Amino acid sequence: MAEQLTHLWVGIDAGKAHHWLTAVDETGATVWSEKVPNDESAILTALGEILALADQVHWAVDIAGTASALLLALLAAHGQQALYVPGRTVNRMSGSYRGEAKTDARDAYVIAETARLRRDFTSIDVPAQLAADLALLTAHRTDLIADRVRMLNRLRDMLAGIFPALERAFDYADHKGALILLTRHQTPAAIRRHGQTRLTAWLKGRNVRNPDAVATTALQAARTQRTTLPGQDVAASIVADIATQTLALDDRLKHIDQQIRQTFHTHPQANIIESLPGMGPILGAEFIVAAGDLSTYADAGHLASAAGLVPVPRDSGRRTGNLHRPKRYSRRLRRVFYLSAQTSIIREGPNRDYYLKKRTEGCKHVQAVIALARRRADVLWALLCDDRVFTVHPPVVQAA
Repeated sequence: MAEQLTHLWVGIDAGKAHHWLTAVDETGATVWSEKVPNDESAILTALGEILALADQVHWAVDIAGTASALLLALLAAHGQQALYVPGRTVNRMSGSYRGEAKTDARDAYVIAETARLRRDFTSIDVPAQLAADLALLTAHRTDLIADRVRMLNRLRDMLAGIFPALERAFDYADHKGALILLTRHQTPAAIRRHGQTRLTAWLKGRNVRNPDAVATTALQAARTQRTTLPGQDVAASIVADIATQTLALDDRLKHIDQQIRQTFHTHPQANIIESLPGMGPILGAEFIVAAGDLSTYADAGHLASAAGLVPVPRDSGRRTGNLHRPKRYSRRLRRVFYLSAQTSIIREGPNRDYYLKKRTEGCKHVQAVIALARRRADVLWALLCDDRVFTVHPPVVQAA
């Protein structure tokens, strides 16, 4: 009968169809290595075999997303916690071992060895229902926005090929009336044929804001072009189709935004997060998803460092005091702080005052916004710790 081990490190090379699990002991020798399908029964069987080998098992995975969701949930159900080893770290550590082969088994072994040698990796917690819902909703919203940008770029490209004056006349990203116009009128001749009165009435019947101004702008563009370009009819039908799809996508975005607002407001500290100037429900939801459990951060500085708002030193020999922008940080968390800081400087207040102060000190726009975002990370941390909403004037501290 094999001797029971004290510690075991398991590296998981996660995938959509299957995972490769490799377990190593305290000396780095491979104890267990198998390919496990991404199926509940197969994963449970593998967990039972591995847990029976040692008193304490340490788990490490290179993907903390949908591919490993079932595996992480089953680990949590059995009282096990996994560490997250970034793929970039695995790639660099692979060069420390003999051979140049690239297989799932080798990657799993490198993950296990990396977790055995290092103790500074972040643990992965299965998100609560609220965090999981917000993660799915915000990710879906991001995909829809990317689809909308792609469709608008295609629309402008097609329209520039048959009616460049109309393409220049409107900002189709923010002008719903222009998109409604394109669902029926895409060529100069069609717009001239309808005329000002009929075009205005048609737009007004579809609840377009300022229909007279939209019709006037379209007619001015139509009068500048009398030439019919090759492929105009086919391109016009494609433009109409894209405009219709974009309007439908806008309705889907409104619906998903409403879902995010309703779900975000069920968070116990939603009113605190939303009270910070520039932090609305959408960015607040993205903050909850990107930051995760705030108890994993020791202080506000660690939160700002995770967002890439703290410069890192690059000293060597006599060259000291060289601070540079970090390379490893949460892009989503940095985006939340940056966009909220940029929004907060629109109106008068302490955020705009601090931004202008940094500009007078010689900072460029991006540098000043990042400096403001760094300070706002401290403010948001203090608000969440004190469980109070943001006020322009700090609360008065009473003497004991």
